[in-house]
Amino acid sequence: MIETAVYDTKPYDREYLVKAVGAEGIAWRFHEFRLSAETAAAAKGAQAVCVFVNDHADRACLEELVAHGVKLLALRCAGHNNVDLTAARELGLTVVRVPAYSPYAVAEHTVGLLLALNRKIHRAYNRVRELNFSLSGLVGFDIHEKTVGIVGTGRIGRITAQIFRGFEANVLTYDPFPSSDWAKTHGIDYTDMETLLAESDIVSLHLPLLPDTLHLLNAQTIAQTKRGVFIVN
Repeated sequence: MIETAVYDTKPYDREYLVKAVGAEGIAWRFHEFRLSAETAAAAKGAQAVCVFVNDHADRACLEELVAHGVKLLALRCAGHNNVDLTAARELGLTVVRVPAYSPYAVAEHTVGLLLALNRKIHRAYNRVRELNFSLSGLVGFDIHEKTVGIVGTGRIGRITAQIFRGFEANVLTYDPFPSSDWAKTHGIDYTDMETLLAESDIVSLHLPLLPDTLHLLNAQTIAQTKRGVFIVN
């Protein structure tokens, strides 16, 4: 049996991990608290540790894990910016992550967030619970014929752009590595970042966290946007 300590555990983590294919060979040890240098000792005796996005696997934490016999750090997420990969390599600790997840789920959720923001659905829900049916302050705008700027056209960005085309919106995209054939097929235009920010009523970001993308929207770039622009990250 492989002992595995799972940090930042939620009820759905327990449910799906226990039922996973091959899980019969794993002895799970679930912790509700997050991984850090201070909590790494809870993994003592485990060969593997499973973490999520808010766990903090810096050098000090990884040194503690290795000292307690951990050989594998498994991320149940795609992002890995919370792990000191250089330290892991030096310590001989293997790190694995989720290679991909449903791009449709993320793209559809993006549009759901935009609709909730635009149509004030969360505010309307709270009003109705108080038997207040006033529309004052709740009116949004039609996405139809608005300009939507998609920054980043990986799998998720492309699907999000296609969904907005279904609203009959004008879609502008920016990516250092454009997918020109895809854009032509779906009636989508690539442009530079400055034009996208200046012309878009809605801006949706679909980028990995890299040194070049950190604080992509800042005082200078926000100043280039339309007044009242909606931004979905």
